[in-house]
Amino acid sequence: MSESSLKGLRSKIDQIDRQIIQLLNDRARRSLEVGEVKRNHREECYVPHRERRILDRLTALNKGPFPNHALQSVYREIFSASRSLQAPMKVGFLGPQGTFTHMAALKQFGGSVELVPLSSIGKVFSEVEHQRATCGVVPIENSTEGIVNATLDAFADSPLKVSAELVIPIAHHLMSASGRIGGLQRIYSHPQAAGQCRAWLEENLPELPILDVSSTAAAAQKAAVDPGSAAIASEYAAQTYQLKIVRSHIEDHANNWTRFVVISQQDARPSKHDKTSLIFSVKDKPGILYRTLEPFSKAKINLTKITSRPVKKRVWEYIFFIDVDGHHQENKLHRAVQALSRHASYVKILGSYPKGT
Repeated sequence: MSESSLKGLRSKIDQIDRQIIQLLNDRARRSLEVGEVKRNHREECYVPHRERRILDRLTALNKGPFPNHALQSVYREIFSASRSLQAPMKVGFLGPQGTFTHMAALKQFGGSVELVPLSSIGKVFSEVEHQRATCGVVPIENSTEGIVNATLDAFADSPLKVSAELVIPIAHHLMSASGRIGGLQRIYSHPQAAGQCRAWLEENLPELPILDVSSTAAAAQKAAVDPGSAAIASEYAAQTYQLKIVRSHIEDHANNWTRFVVISQQDARPSKHDKTSLIFSVKDKPGILYRTLEPFSKAKINLTKITSRPVKKRVWEYIFFIDVDGHHQENKLHRAVQALSRHASYVKILGSYPKGT
């Protein structure tokens, strides 16, 4: 390709960029008008079912070569900027900066919202409940370690709803200030992260004590000021706290994912690709769990998740957490939940929301 041909192609790209800027600003003006209507009707600025429908429609329209995952990333930033034009938005997450939850919040809400790090899952719930934050982002499940009990316990006592979910891949790295494995005396880690790296740690550093901290980023913070220590955390945390990676990808399973949920005051409306989460408890009787779940089978509703958790205030009683396909406003799911309620001593719908991609 000649230099003149390259110059001509770059000139066309510059022209397209000018058109994109003009269209983005046209879209922003329409978004401001939407914001005015929302304020007049006291509607929320964050509308996850609408965003999901837009992403689905654009993905279907896209014929390439621009990849769909990049298209969705671009539009999440457009959504973020549009929401910030309509009203300021504050999102709490399990901090400090550099946690996987921080990464999930950035992916879901983009860079135009105020992201607030909080020290515990309970505090994320509290900030949203007291309306000091619009939404919160918390982990709920890992593909290898299972349910995050602190999140499930918080839902049992909270009026908040799940309004969205997202799933991100998890890669763990061993990091320290020196970047050397020799001389290490201790490892800081969140219990879930240590559990996901158990086999590697037992094989390579069995003699080192593992000290529990509240998050992977908190582990990186500790390692940054403790010369004899290392942390298990993300590459993003290593960059944030200026640590050197000692060993990369120490997770036991390469196919390691964590599911996060967005919590808010609002109940998301149907998006056509929804999931419903709920918790319930039953009295200990023969066949009671079968009878509570039978209505979902009869209605041909897919049960995608079931797990149990002890009730802290009563010995040998359990709360069951389930995910099912569909939105609770749909007739067949509404009837199935009503049937479940006839056999359960307690039922609570945590929310219906667009399925994460």
